[in-house]
Amino acid sequence: MNINQQRIALFEEDLRKAFDVQKLVIEDESHLHAGHAGAATGGGHFKLTIVAPQFQGLSPVARHRAIYAALNRHIPKEIHALTISALTPEEAGT
Repeated sequence: MNINQQRIALFEEDLRKAFDVQKLVIEDESHLHAGHAGAATGGGHFKLTIVAPQFQGLSPVARHRAIYAALNRHIPKEIHALTISALTPEEAGT
């Protein structure tokens, strides 16, 4: 398991503690940003798709804030950039 796979496992653990996750996909997109100034610090670039009922009634900004709060201990050291898609089960069609 490489370092970003280990990081992803920790991210998943923290997100599952914070939300009743129905779907969770975390993709490491760090390779797409090689040479980027942020990549030099060791933090990775990740794409997150999460489906959880806790997002019901929340604006996109509030959903992102909730995710950032759940992942706070990883930002900015392990997570340099995060692309987020946060949906309710209804929005996801589940």
